[in-house]
Amino acid sequence: MSTVPKSALHYLKWPLIVTVVGLGLSAWLGYATHGTFGAVLSFLMIGLVLAALEIALSFDNAIVNANKLEDMTPIWRQRFLTWGILIAVFGMRIIFPLAIVAVFAKINPIQAMQLAIAQPDEYARIIEGAHKSIVAFGGTFLMMVALSFFLDPEKEIDWVGPLEKRLRQCGSVRGLEIAFVLAIVAGVSLALPVAKQTGFLLSGIMGIIIFTMVEGLGKALDGVARDATKVGAAGGFGAFMYLEVLDASFSFDGVIGAFALTTNILLIAIGLGIGAMYVRSMTIMLVEKGTLKEFLYLEHGAFYSIFALSIIMFLQALCHVPEAITGSIGVALIGVSLFSSIRYNKQQIETG
Repeated sequence: MSTVPKSALHYLKWPLIVTVVGLGLSAWLGYATHGTFGAVLSFLMIGLVLAALEIALSFDNAIVNANKLEDMTPIWRQRFLTWGILIAVFGMRIIFPLAIVAVFAKINPIQAMQLAIAQPDEYARIIEGAHKSIVAFGGTFLMMVALSFFLDPEKEIDWVGPLEKRLRQCGSVRGLEIAFVLAIVAGVSLALPVAKQTGFLLSGIMGIIIFTMVEGLGKALDGVARDATKVGAAGGFGAFMYLEVLDASFSFDGVIGAFALTTNILLIAIGLGIGAMYVRSMTIMLVEKGTLKEFLYLEHGAFYSIFALSIIMFLQALCHVPEAITGSIGVALIGVSLFSSIRYNKQQIETG
């Protein structure tokens, strides 16, 4: 039985619904907070900008997620696309910032929520104080993700041939990526004030530990049993955990950048949540349409984008990098890889 191909509108149905509801909530929040029509328009605009920020910063995340989801069993794939999005929206956009404030301000999560609502400026100040530790963890984890792709000796397809072939050859050197990332973390920490160095180093080391544990967990679970059902379920759980931590690392930049636009945590959650729904739909479309197989170098562009994002996160420990630049670099790298893929397909048709 043939199936009718799904249109782009099919994948946009839920994101569009969430957009309408989210913008409605943003308008209500603006009126409830300030009671003026100007505040309503301001909150609506900030909500839209936050959604666009999330999409721009997480487009490469959608590509990497789609690549991982192709190897997952249908049940774990569905679990990630349902539970995973709830964890991403509520966990990373609400609970994570509250947890940071609770730890650094030495208060409980309920007090952190009260602080976020009653004293948003103080809440944002505490978040900003934790910024260096956050970017150290996120930058380290994302760089490990990118290097694990390029240093994989079994990688068969190269986009930037000479560079990627050399990196693949270096992949046989055990622990090279860890040594490389540690050197960068140590170098950046030396450029920081003495009081910030220890926290930055510890957060960077924690990023390596978490990456190693999550990746090792996935591989270990894949070999728990030889029974096909058990292996599939185990591998699905390992991949699920890997994607959740990866999504968390991608979310750091958006959450921190959001505080440059507003200190209202509810508005941040709404705006970034709208963007997260579009990222989820892009992920589903990439998997169901087999786009990664059709465009050969798209995955490579995503991992180059991840590496660039990790560098930017390290730079953010030293200076401010506008979110527009961060998002533009990622979109540009993926756009170039898409163009290269289309050109490669055209050459194959002409020569075949």
